Amino acid sequence: MATTRAALTDEDIRTLVKGATPDERAAAAHKLCRNIDRLPLTEDDRALAAEILRIMAGDAAELVRRALAVTLKESPLVPRDVALKLARDVETVALPMLSFSPAFTDEDLSDIVRLGGPVRQLAIAKRPKLSRKVTDAISEHGGERAVATACANDNADFAERSLQRVIDRFEKSERVLAAVAYRQALPLSVTERLIALVGEQVRDHLVSHHALSPQTALEIAMGSTERATIDLVDQAGRAADVKAFVAHLNRSQNLTPSLLLRALAQGHMTFFEWGVAELAGVPHHRTWLMIHDAGPLGLRAIYERAGLPARLFPAFRAAVDTFHSMEFDGGARDRERFQERMIQRFLTQPQAAAREDVDYLIDKMDRLSRTTRAEAVKESA
Repeated sequence: MATTRAALTDEDIRTLVKGATPDERAAAAHKLCRNIDRLPLTEDDRALAAEILRIMAGDAAELVRRALAVTLKESPLVPRDVALKLARDVETVALPMLSFSPAFTDEDLSDIVRLGGPVRQLAIAKRPKLSRKVTDAISEHGGERAVATACANDNADFAERSLQRVIDRFEKSERVLAAVAYRQALPLSVTERLIALVGEQVRDHLVSHHALSPQTALEIAMGSTERATIDLVDQAGRAADVKAFVAHLNRSQNLTPSLLLRALAQGHMTFFEWGVAELAGVPHHRTWLMIHDAGPLGLRAIYERAGLPARLFPAFRAAVDTFHSMEFDGGARDRERFQERMIQRFLTQPQAAAREDVDYLIDKMDRLSRTTRAEAVKESA
């Protein structure tokens, strides 16, 4: 093993195998591991290095085994059998490997979750990336701390059924439910189930960051449940099925001119298009062409067909023109900045929006500005 031998003297290797004290052997183990990880190795070198690592993993001294686990916890050079042996070791040796080592297969990690106990489960839950196979095992067998940690790990890929299983098992645990609620993306069924279980602060986060079904959104917004009201405009912008959302709003007589204007002034053009198409009884593709017609007649014609009030047409015209004059910048939080600029421009143009709609948009712009500033401060910290 030329490269490794060049980095270690024969005395180092003898010390590793026959050192009189654990401290001496641990020092030799650390030096060898560090060089194995740094040096370019041939296939023969790798095979010899693996045999040396197996000797270390079998050392009677915990200090030696820990030197191996800590130094090579993220290394792809650790053989799978060595990683599995260390995973069964005492916690000071096992946890660094379980938290980082790429040597384990998803099957290995799932088995350890099932059989390894809460401390090992927690280490696996913190890994930089977790597959659905592993999160399935955590959702079914993990303790509360491990489940909460995995749910808070946005690099952990959870199937919808696994998140539902987590809620089944821990519906009384605020810690677990909050971890699920604050995930970056949630299935609709999980969001709506959580709303009935979590406290007010977490519920507010759910309704402001995740889409709800039209029926649930309306129930909350109209106050038919004992929940804080939500902004239907925000929900309209997040709706996965916009066509179904506007149809439901129309059936319940909530697809109002005010709602359409507020949504359009925030840049929710897709919702506006489908809303007008629903009210006018015109297919969406034809409505789109008329709204975005460069001439002066298309928008007015579909607007009148939808039965929207003539006195508000200048406000809608101003909002559409403003939308066409702007674009997303592609940067972080571009949607929020776009909405803020859209509202700002809309409010400075001559239009005939109702006073309550103007007040709503001013308040919305203020909240968007505060959110953008807070995010900027957080990123610079």
